Amino acid sequence: MDNSITVVVVDGHTLTRYGLARLVGAGAGITLVGECGLAADAPALIASTAPDVVVLDVALPDADGLRLARDLRDRYDDLGIVVLTAQSGDDVLFRALETGVSAFVAKTAPNTEVLGAIRHAAVAAASFTATGLGPALARRGTPPVTVASEPGVALSPRELEILSLLATGVSVPAMAATLFVSLSTAKTYVSRVYEKLGATNRANAIMTAMRLGLLKPELDIPA
Repeated sequence: MDNSITVVVVDGHTLTRYGLARLVGAGAGITLVGECGLAADAPALIASTAPDVVVLDVALPDADGLRLARDLRDRYDDLGIVVLTAQSGDDVLFRALETGVSAFVAKTAPNTEVLGAIRHAAVAAASFTATGLGPALARRGTPPVTVASEPGVALSPRELEILSLLATGVSVPAMAATLFVSLSTAKTYVSRVYEKLGATNRANAIMTAMRLGLLKPELDIPA
């Protein structure tokens, strides 16, 4: 039985799409099942191929890639969505986070990071991960965080640890490795944290935790 992660690539640049297709096809346990260059073609392609993950560019020739991502998230709760971007700046990262995508990766990222994002998206579609999320939160005006207890929300010590990892952008597979637990156990912990915070994804959880005071600024921040 083939347990490969199936992927559709949506990117308007032919050479970039070709490179992604080759990268995805070469990834162990990952199979490319479709590709297209326009947002208009993506819904039908995704409906016909039913991939585990879609990898799409923020800037598509005929549409905003994040708008497409939002539409796909509204249609498919369990679809992994990896957004690639050549744009710099924190605004697009936070737009991606708020859109409900699974992972946000720069086009200049190493191949291993792109493949890691795809694997993360396949097992934790509702959990956002992005390299540099912590520094971006700091630049937005939220200093580096530590977890503090909050009387209104009863999180166990392990759940507080999970919340801290969520806030720093660690993927669910990486959490499992860090905590020396199985992937299914890590996913269960994340689900419990989301449930207790009334969140549906990592973005909601982080923002809710900040509002509740569960994520507090560090008192001693290096210059």
